[in-house]
Amino acid sequence: MSRRAPVAPPPQPLPGQVFDSHTHLDMLSEPPLEVLRSARAAGISQVVTVGCDLESSRWSAACAAEHRDVYAAVAIHPNETAGLNSRKEEVLAEIAGLAALPQVRAVGETGLDYYRDSSPPKVQQEWFIAHIEIARAAGKALMIHDRDAHDDVLELLRTCDLQESIIFHCFSGGAELAKKCAEAGYLMSFAGNVTFPSAGSLREAAAIAPAELILVETDAPFLTPAPNRGKENAPAQVAHTLRAIAEVKKMDVAELAAIVMATGERVFGPWR
Repeated sequence: MSRRAPVAPPPQPLPGQVFDSHTHLDMLSEPPLEVLRSARAAGISQVVTVGCDLESSRWSAACAAEHRDVYAAVAIHPNETAGLNSRKEEVLAEIAGLAALPQVRAVGETGLDYYRDSSPPKVQQEWFIAHIEIARAAGKALMIHDRDAHDDVLELLRTCDLQESIIFHCFSGGAELAKKCAEAGYLMSFAGNVTFPSAGSLREAAAIAPAELILVETDAPFLTPAPNRGKENAPAQVAHTLRAIAEVKKMDVAELAAIVMATGERVFGPWR
């Protein structure tokens, strides 16, 4: 059995509060109470824990019901769609039921992933459109997984004309995609990979993205930011990502944190 990576050490606390817009608390080695305690010590006051299948979506909704500083997102990840296609109506009905819960504030992560071939593009697109309709019916934000599929994601969003907030989770495009998202009013959530030396295009995107359309996330336990690559990510580490974005935008860290928090309340609703 493979051993887990060690948990990343705590960052220097932020000068203001911010939140982790996308994490997977169910995948972390430490229990939620300990993860949330460490996050608060770093200035990360709330988190959104995200489902990728039925089990993790149920877990996320239950976790958010138990913890006041946690909201949930629920969906079927595009890479999981082919395996569930024979039960599509049943599965989507349960996701819709979870999406209607008050502690669930987004439908996601859903979208398109053309990097992996675990689900045919047509199947992914059908499920993505169904999730868009669930978000519309629930009046909740849509949290998108977009990997090597920018054009098709943008076209489906244009066709479906969703009025709720749209978040590009773990934003993976460069300046061109950032401009298109900004023009449409879509939010761009940057993860720890924006700190990687090789991620110049991500930093260019962050530099031109309007501050009021920026969110920060960990996608924990994945994408641990520098200087802790190789260690398990956790919500506290979003402090490194926020500082990196503030640097490329030439903004005060506390100022950017305040803007991100205000955006979070606009997108997910007031924190409890």
